[in-house]
Amino acid sequence: MQIKRAFRVWQRNFTVYSKRYKSSMVLNFFEPLLYLIALGFGLGAFVKEINGVPYIKFIAPGIIASSSMFAATFESTYGTYIRMTYQKTFDAILATPINVDDLVTGELLWSATKGTFYGLCIMAVMSIFGFIDSLFIIVAIPLIFIGAVIFAEIGVITSATVPGIDSFNYFYTLFMTPMFLFSGIFFPLDTLHPIVTKIAFFTPLYHLVNISRSFASGELYSARWDILWLLAVVILLTPYPFRFMRKKIVK
Repeated sequence: MQIKRAFRVWQRNFTVYSKRYKSSMVLNFFEPLLYLIALGFGLGAFVKEINGVPYIKFIAPGIIASSSMFAATFESTYGTYIRMTYQKTFDAILATPINVDDLVTGELLWSATKGTFYGLCIMAVMSIFGFIDSLFIIVAIPLIFIGAVIFAEIGVITSATVPGIDSFNYFYTLFMTPMFLFSGIFFPLDTLHPIVTKIAFFTPLYHLVNISRSFASGELYSARWDILWLLAVVILLTPYPFRFMRKKIVK
């Protein structure tokens, strides 16, 4: 695998996105803001504080993390699958000197880039409106990228294994939505049964929310175990997108 060839795949996806970004912005940018407004100001009128933090400031860091998650996941599931199956983009790319490993690397990097970009967009909006208390949130950007890589890896693995595009409904309903709701974004998980917290511990969004919230409040040290968890998981997952995609493409 050569980084230059993988970059060409990334560059191709970026070029296409730069021409169609307006439709993507609606889902990946405005939807998180709607959650923030509806829950932060709506529910926040009744739930004033959580652990001494104003409710809207409590959920804001989690919205940053979830925005990155959804952007990276949508791109590495629907985006990757459509390019592979319907547009036959993968066939055209593989007809060049680019091999499967280059292709998968480019897909992972592009999905992670897109996830990080939307996380940064939401982070900027939160900061402008004063929902972030510490400038240390900027230090979280590389960690948001690592989290986006994990979701990209999960997405590419899913794209390589689902029997059809309709199967993504199960993935989002049974995996993504529960993770979004029970990752500590909207309420502390210690209010629920301990088994919920134990299950949430094994999901990447839970740790990304903890990191985002810790850095947003300036408490970097409290996220040390979450950072180690992300680093360990991104390394452990790395071989599998290549393995499953190679199996899918090379028949």
